[in-house]
Amino acid sequence: MSPNTPDGAETVAEVGEFGLIDRVTRGRPQPRTTLLGPGDDAAVVAAPDGRVVAGTDVLVEGVHFRFDWSSPEHVGRKAVAVNLADIAAMGAVPTAVLVGIACPSTIAASVVEELTAGMWQEATRARVGIVGGDMTESATLVISLTALGDLRGRAPVTRGGARPGDVVAVAGKLGWSAAGLAVLGRGFRSPVSVVGAHRAPEPPYESGPAAADAGATAMIDVSDGLLADLGHIAAASTVAIDVRSDLVEVHQRLVDVASALGGDPRHWVLTGGEDHALAATFPDPHGVPEGWKVIGTVARGQGVTVDGATYTGTAGWQHWR
Repeated sequence: MSPNTPDGAETVAEVGEFGLIDRVTRGRPQPRTTLLGPGDDAAVVAAPDGRVVAGTDVLVEGVHFRFDWSSPEHVGRKAVAVNLADIAAMGAVPTAVLVGIACPSTIAASVVEELTAGMWQEATRARVGIVGGDMTESATLVISLTALGDLRGRAPVTRGGARPGDVVAVAGKLGWSAAGLAVLGRGFRSPVSVVGAHRAPEPPYESGPAAADAGATAMIDVSDGLLADLGHIAAASTVAIDVRSDLVEVHQRLVDVASALGGDPRHWVLTGGEDHALAATFPDPHGVPEGWKVIGTVARGQGVTVDGATYTGTAGWQHWR
């Protein structure tokens, strides 16, 4: 349920659509790639490469976030991060975000202002602009974002280019969001570093273009879980991928949390989603760029294995399952 509107607080209905848009956009800085920002019928964003990488995500209250677990600012940061991670996974540099917000008329205007403040915070971290969007009324709070990116002369790195003989590598955190979810699900709010990783992930945006420059043959944003997302690469590339568990880092903080909750930290790392790390395949293990760690290999065949065997248990998240 959305935060209750305090007595006397302005609702979005009282502020109005255009008044609220003005509040959340006025005075916000834009990068040089924003040629025309919010305020007109559409934005104009520079695309020096001549191609635009585009992706979209929808976040629904109660499905993707809960306000009893995350503040509106956290939700805003997460909404932008999950979109820009997809752009980086194509080997592109993120340039802009378009935001759509649908919410009940009775929600406090301050909630939307805090939500968009978090969006601006993450956009600034990624050096992109929020260039436009839309607001409307709905029974449930829904956030829809479209992210744009520029390849800067690179070929896009798709899921379908992995080849036998490649190595598999990852950049960013794995398992932290799943651990944070487990902590919140047990009614705790600490350790802050683990809970914070679930509330507002920090994708390694610069690692995507770096991987493309290093000759990555395939790449994906780890949103549904490492094994599940490597499965998408394996299927698209018609190859087999084997992950070596001894090469996959399990941070001591995750071990400590698992010990306290009775969980399995390696399971979080292999199957936990929403960290928005990046996974990629490279033709040369010595050519893997800084910030990436080799965790497995690509061979002829199909599917994903761990230490040569099928992983028992759920490999990752799927909607409607």
